[in-house]
Amino acid sequence: MGSWCFHMTLKYEMQLLDELPMIYSCCIFVYCMFECFKMKNSVNYHLLFILVLFSLIVTTVYLKVKEPIFHQVMYGMLVFTLVLRSIYIVTWVYPWLRGLGYTSLGIFLMGFLLWNIDNIFCDSLRNFRKKVPPIIGVATQFHAWWHILTGLGSYLHILFSLYTRTLYLRYRPKVKFLFGIWPVILFEPLRNH
Repeated sequence: MGSWCFHMTLKYEMQLLDELPMIYSCCIFVYCMFECFKMKNSVNYHLLFILVLFSLIVTTVYLKVKEPIFHQVMYGMLVFTLVLRSIYIVTWVYPWLRGLGYTSLGIFLMGFLLWNIDNIFCDSLRNFRKKVPPIIGVATQFHAWWHILTGLGSYLHILFSLYTRTLYLRYRPKVKFLFGIWPVILFEPLRNH
C-alpha cells in the first residue's frame, strides 16, 4: 500500500510509507533467519531488542535527514546480513538448498542492479525510450523491473526460510509448483519409528 501511495503521489510522506516498511520487513527476515534453528517456543529477546532499536533509529534519522542514500545504506546492511546468513545455511547446514537460496538471491540482486541503473541513467533512459518502439521502451522501465524482481526474489527467500525452518522442526517440506509455474511449500511431519 505504501509503495502504491508513493508511486501515485511522489510525495515525501508517501515515500516514507514505501521505504520504512522495507526496513521493518527486512528486520523480520533477519530475525527469522537467525532464529530458524531454535526450539518452537523460544524468543531471542536480545536480537529482538537490537532489531527494534535499529528500526527506531533508522526511522528517527530518516525523518530528520530526508536523504534516500541513508535509507539505501541501512536497507543494504540488512540485506547483506541476510545474504551472509543464507550463504552460511546453504554452505554448512543444508547444502541441498543452494539452488533455491542462490536463485532467490540472484533474482533479488538483478532487480537491485536494474534499479540502480535506472537511478543513475534515468535521463538517458528517458531519451532512449522516446526514440525506440513502445515495446522496447516498456522493457527498459528498470524501476518496474526492480519491483517485479525484488518481489519474486523476496518470495523465493520466504520459501527458503520456510524450508529451512520446517526441516529443523522435523517436517518433510517439498517445493511444488501451482499451475506448473508458481512455487509453494507443502510439508508433512516426519514419522518417528
